[in-house]
Amino acid sequence: MTDAATGSDGPISGRGAPANRLAWKLDNTYARLPEAFWTAVAPTPARAPGMIMFNQPLAAELGLLADGADIDPDALAQIFSGNALPEGAAAIAQAYAGHQFGNFTMLGDGRALLVGEQVAPDGRRFDVQFKGAGPTPFSRQGDGRAALGPMLREYVISEAMHALGVPTTRSLAVVATGEGVFREEPLPGAVLTRVAASHLRFGTFQYAAALGQPELLQALVDYAIDRHDPDLRGAPAPALGLLRRVMERHVDLVLNWIRIGFVHGVMNTDNMTISGETIDYGPCAFIDGFNPAAVFSSIDQGGRYAFGAQPGVAQWNLARLAEALLPLLDPDKDAAIRLAEEQLNGFRDLYQIRWQAMMRRKLGLAAIDGEEESDAALMGELLQWMRAAGADYANTFRALSDDDVTRPEQFADAAFSEWRTRWEARRDRNPISPAAARALMLAANPAVIPRNHVVEDALAAATGGNLAPLKALLNALARPYEPFHGDPAYTEPGPGGFKTFCGT
Repeated sequence: MTDAATGSDGPISGRGAPANRLAWKLDNTYARLPEAFWTAVAPTPARAPGMIMFNQPLAAELGLLADGADIDPDALAQIFSGNALPEGAAAIAQAYAGHQFGNFTMLGDGRALLVGEQVAPDGRRFDVQFKGAGPTPFSRQGDGRAALGPMLREYVISEAMHALGVPTTRSLAVVATGEGVFREEPLPGAVLTRVAASHLRFGTFQYAAALGQPELLQALVDYAIDRHDPDLRGAPAPALGLLRRVMERHVDLVLNWIRIGFVHGVMNTDNMTISGETIDYGPCAFIDGFNPAAVFSSIDQGGRYAFGAQPGVAQWNLARLAEALLPLLDPDKDAAIRLAEEQLNGFRDLYQIRWQAMMRRKLGLAAIDGEEESDAALMGELLQWMRAAGADYANTFRALSDDDVTRPEQFADAAFSEWRTRWEARRDRNPISPAAARALMLAANPAVIPRNHVVEDALAAATGGNLAPLKALLNALARPYEPFHGDPAYTEPGPGGFKTFCGT
């Protein structure tokens, strides 16, 4: 093991993690942006790091695990705590801004460090970030550390989202630091290693725009295009093209959230990524009964980020991104505003078209040469019935997929029976076979999701030293679309009144 070396005028570089343990291939393109966008920071050493979770399938995908690789947990704990940065690492805290519950604030990584970009065997590039690695200049009187429970929660939910087919950041490792953190009470500390297509946020562009230096904004847009949309290089209006791509990605992202009943809980502009990946799993949750007004975050008193509000919030956030990009859309501000509005005004129509396509999959209705004008009403009436009957969102769609709508008492409801008759008649008019329709449904409607009460019970056990429930839950969540025959609690709604907390 070697300590991180501190550079005086550049990122903090790693020298010394044994190369034969993990096959690192790190680059640091973000650190080659102007220094206005980042600050070099050394991770704060962990007193007694211990490996809690290591995501071997993700490590293999990243090219970190070669055949016969040594994955000694003590050596891994030194690396993923930040005590011994891997060869090629350059530890930096990223600067960004954000609208937090509608209020603009200059921000930055207060407890996270980007240590580099792992280049995978297929050439894809992934940010590797240590979350909870100690204070940075952006910590705002915080300790820069993280508690074990919230870091394990991000590990569980992000890996579940990946298995559910939702674009997401992922979790590579969780390391206990051997030190406590105080969050109204003493808690065990931990460092999470987060992997992302990038950590470019809407707020990163807001930050660049707020600096009032057009060359910095241009450098960031060029970097984002090179990183995520290289085909836009040399386009007549690359910044406008980037805005359009980001909008399309977030239409699809929010639709995926709606498809599985996910409530992000803190859709601030600093928690929205240019890549279209879900990021920040603090106050997130999954609905049980269908309720567009469902809110779980303890800090969302007004329901700004409720389940059904998420499409509108995404559009609002995109408008803030568009405002930041205005200087690059057209030299004339009025013309730039018109161009931005033309893009943003297309959000609702695009969302509605893709929402119907998503719902057709959930209901087994053909989306090619099979649409009917009455489909939207059929979809809406099912959701209205679910809301009135208190029917479980995930279980209702899965029961329809499995053609098993006999067990819960709600399915005996006359309104549901009438709807089901019309839905079955509509499916009979499908230009695809019943088997193909059922396959659509099974691929869109999970049998198991991270039920809030099950996740909390597993986290409580894990923070108390028993990882068995957490590992069992991860195993169940790894194949969410397969028939589920495990612990019935995994598919049962939890008690009401569930609340989540951001963990900071």
